[in-house]
Amino acid sequence: MKDIVIIGAGGFGREVAWLIEEINRVNKEWNIVGFVDDNEKIQGTEVSGYKVVGDIEWLKEQKVNVACAIGDPITKKKTIESLNGSKISFPVLIHPSVIYSDRVGFGAGSIICAANILTTDIQIGNHVIINLDCTIGHDATLGNYTTILPSVNVSGNVVTKECVSVGTGSAIIQGVTIGENTVVGAGAVVVKELPANCTAVGAPANPIKFHE
Repeated sequence: MKDIVIIGAGGFGREVAWLIEEINRVNKEWNIVGFVDDNEKIQGTEVSGYKVVGDIEWLKEQKVNVACAIGDPITKKKTIESLNGSKISFPVLIHPSVIYSDRVGFGAGSIICAANILTTDIQIGNHVIINLDCTIGHDATLGNYTTILPSVNVSGNVVTKECVSVGTGSAIIQGVTIGENTVVGAGAVVVKELPANCTAVGAPANPIKFHE
């Protein structure tokens, strides 16, 4: 079994631990060493039965597999970039219940949670999270660090640029592109292209604010 640590000991970190446990039920592949978290108050404690073994500085000195369980795309990107030059590896983690074709490409560090369906000719970038119960349509491209929250429907030929976050229960119609660093609010219906660096909500989704 290969050693793996999980960055982030919060709610999604615990869900990723469960995902890895489910993988191990089918094929004993991973030994969960514990969590990595910068919260000093929980160093050395246990979360869901796994020890918080260190912080990001500790991780930089390790040679181990890593799952990054940070949902916010920009924070996730900054954290992973801070580990450049280290000897860690980012495997792809796919829950055994996920349905996907042979024509789906998964980038390093991507995490695909339970009950998702990914059809065909899809490109998943590096460090993408697809949370529970989503559908990803044909020819979609999810850019690096994209986070898709639960119960999102992504239609065919959709493109999300880098660091996009798509909120719970949203729908994106066919052929739409979402600009980098944009946040799509929960329950939104995206029917037209969204620019970079904005937060968009509603049905249809429209930008309500812009940010750097």
